[in-house]
Amino acid sequence: MPLHHAVLALLTRRPNHGYELKARFEEAIGPQWGGLNIGHLYQILERLVRDGYVSRSQVAQTDRPDKNLYTLTEAGEAELRSWATTAWVRVGGFRDELFLKLLGASALGPQALATLIESQRQTYLSELAGLARQRRVHADEPLVAVLIDAAVAHTKADLGLLDSAAQHLGPLASAAGSARTPERSPAQARGDTDAAGGPGGTRGDRTGSD
Repeated sequence: MPLHHAVLALLTRRPNHGYELKARFEEAIGPQWGGLNIGHLYQILERLVRDGYVSRSQVAQTDRPDKNLYTLTEAGEAELRSWATTAWVRVGGFRDELFLKLLGASALGPQALATLIESQRQTYLSELAGLARQRRVHADEPLVAVLIDAAVAHTKADLGLLDSAAQHLGPLASAAGSARTPERSPAQARGDTDAAGGPGGTRGDRTGSD
């Protein structure tokens, strides 16, 4: 993720030190993104200073160690403008663990597929309810509201995907279920062993000539 560009964006208003940037990022983006690791942030700042996009100065403090103040440079603003005005192109494909779960459930048969789809449906519905609550809380924060709306749209699309999965994978799961040998429970296995007189033979093999 190009978090270094987000840091450049935060520095357009005024210089900041690391913990201020962390707080401003989390306030601007909201809970949908998650927290920003302070160690990772300082790595980003080091790279931006190295690349000439940000300058660093020290501010003396009387009651604590001096702090580093980061300021956006002209090169940094130019880099931000170039990035922020260019369309985003997906390069990583659509990787989602759900697709791997659908693969596994289909291989196990129709019941496993139906169980997964229903469980996933309830999870998505719960997520939508939570997003609706967040949307009300952050109604006055434009960027956070946009991100929440994106999460709602994405979750609704995922919900529709489940119907497609049931339709397309149903026949595959049925064929896989028919081809699989029914598994026997441990109790059934013990019953077979008892009926056979223990491992390695049957009771009919035993005679009174021992």
